[in-house]
Amino acid sequence: MKIKTKQFDRNTDLNLVWDFLVEVYERGNGGVAAPFFEYALYSSWMDKSCLSLNRLWFDGRKVVGFVFHEAPVTDVYFKIRPGYEFLAEEMVDYAMDCMPDDNNGQQFMLFNGQEDIMEIAERKGFSLQYDYEDRIFDFSKELNRELPAGFRFVSREELDPVKLAKCCWYGFDHHLDKGAFVNWDAEEDSGDWTPAASYRGILASIQNPPPHSTYEYQIVIADENDEYACFSGMWWVKENGLAYMEPLCTVPQYRRMGLAAAALTEHYRRLKPLGATHMTGGSDPFYERIGYGKGNHWYCYARHHRQ
Repeated sequence: MKIKTKQFDRNTDLNLVWDFLVEVYERGNGGVAAPFFEYALYSSWMDKSCLSLNRLWFDGRKVVGFVFHEAPVTDVYFKIRPGYEFLAEEMVDYAMDCMPDDNNGQQFMLFNGQEDIMEIAERKGFSLQYDYEDRIFDFSKELNRELPAGFRFVSREELDPVKLAKCCWYGFDHHLDKGAFVNWDAEEDSGDWTPAASYRGILASIQNPPPHSTYEYQIVIADENDEYACFSGMWWVKENGLAYMEPLCTVPQYRRMGLAAAALTEHYRRLKPLGATHMTGGSDPFYERIGYGKGNHWYCYARHHRQ
């Protein structure tokens, strides 16, 4: 067996990575699902300057390992094909030597099923900093949260990117430190995240979507004035029976009214007939309250405790 390596190239390797992550996906075990990497790669918030540091391991033409970053670039992820666990130490050494560090800020983001990497990391001076559970909804159960009166689901045909950008601007609380969503069409391009950048990012994703995105399954909820109140994205990965929900937000004035739960219910109703077996969520207690159970357990390892 002769193992070779290759630095990641966005122009040639995106499908390779997607197919690899789909092939080795195991629900609640062993790391992130395929949409995790592609969603970040096509986002406006991810630093793309270090992508060439990501590395693939091959056995012949078959991908057997991948070391990569998301955001921040100092957060490093590992994925190893079953049967190739012997590569773990080499991959950890590569990450320590070559992946972004930023004055000892490097962190390994690890998961259930990656105990071998945890052991190697601990031996090399890393220690657990924190851990948490990303919840998953099992489609053998029923999700049944109705849309509150005065709200409606927006069809794909009528989707307005300006309204969606505004919904995301307030839904992710950008207004708290960056100001109101105003003059979006008058702003110049800049390196800062602005209402205009939010709009352009959403418009670009509609006009040139990520290759494996399934925007036809996203959910947008409007209020009685046709302003967008809640948005829930969806990546349907048929091969894994996976409804990968990302992102989810509700504008502040409509929180705690059941809109997010209604959006997730609509995902459930649309995707279960297609063969979906489970749907991702997050670590917020909200997910557990509406019926989500155990999912992907995250462990953050670093070489020193970060205050």
